[in-house]
Amino acid sequence: MPVIQVIDLVKRYNGHRAVDGAAFEVNEGETFGFLGPNGAGKTTTINILCTLLNFDSGAALVNGYDCRREPGKVRSSIGLVFQEVTLDNDLTAYENLKFHCYMYNMDKRLAEARIDEILDVVGLSDRRGEMVKRFSGGMKRRLEIARGLLHRPKVLFLDEPTLGLDPQTRKGVWGFIEKTKKASGATIFMTTHYMDEAEVCDRIAIIDNGRIIACAAPAELKGSLKGDTIVVKTVDDGAARREIEARFGLRPAVTEAGLVLMVEAGEKFIPRLFEGLGMGIVSVNIKRPSIEDVFIHLTGREIRDYGPQEAKNGQRPMARQ
Repeated sequence: MPVIQVIDLVKRYNGHRAVDGAAFEVNEGETFGFLGPNGAGKTTTINILCTLLNFDSGAALVNGYDCRREPGKVRSSIGLVFQEVTLDNDLTAYENLKFHCYMYNMDKRLAEARIDEILDVVGLSDRRGEMVKRFSGGMKRRLEIARGLLHRPKVLFLDEPTLGLDPQTRKGVWGFIEKTKKASGATIFMTTHYMDEAEVCDRIAIIDNGRIIACAAPAELKGSLKGDTIVVKTVDDGAARREIEARFGLRPAVTEAGLVLMVEAGEKFIPRLFEGLGMGIVSVNIKRPSIEDVFIHLTGREIRDYGPQEAKNGQRPMARQ
């Protein structure tokens, strides 16, 4: 049986469907990615699965327990790392972990052994007695993930686990996540809008405006885009987009890098593009499809952060329409 099951899940805010009929399953031992822009419904879904938020209709089960009828059993089966740092800065690393053990009513001897073990795994054994307020952002994130694994949960939920961290620190945190997953055997369910993080997942569900629009392994998603991705930058991308539509019957997506097109054979299409486009071309790049290309192909726009009010109203940035 899948460790997570979501069936026709709906959550409304002021008449707007933040989660709109979502349905997916997560297998035991997977690293499962929930990919989408801010406001797409990622955090709402994860809060429902963690029993922090009720839902309007559908069903959600974690470790075989119903999130609505058996919240206590669900909570005992999961660990959760929020977007925001929730450590107590005025406690030491050890004290933060010890408090978590109290919350889960862990046996004292078991708690001490688990704290020693998890601090060693995250490389913080020598900092166990140091105040958390002196830790870097990466160290705090590692400690939070360690805290989420203390009681050996079946599923560890990570909501934007590297949000706000620099690329080098993000890479280090991900190395740690992979290490702890192997050590604990937990299923990882993570939300992200970083493409490189999505690539390391066993499977990805792409969510946009509350709806699951694709769910598969990264290689399968990329393989669904036959041909090549071409990114062309011109002196007037708006006019170029209209001309490409008229001349070639293609509808490019507008991104910051330029116009993005999917074509069957990029090497053959580029000469036709230069010949048929009646304006200056600044640059042209050709590449194999990426997860970002999959998202652009499915939604017609880049993954970009946009304001909570826009998300709440179900709006998209006009420049990306």
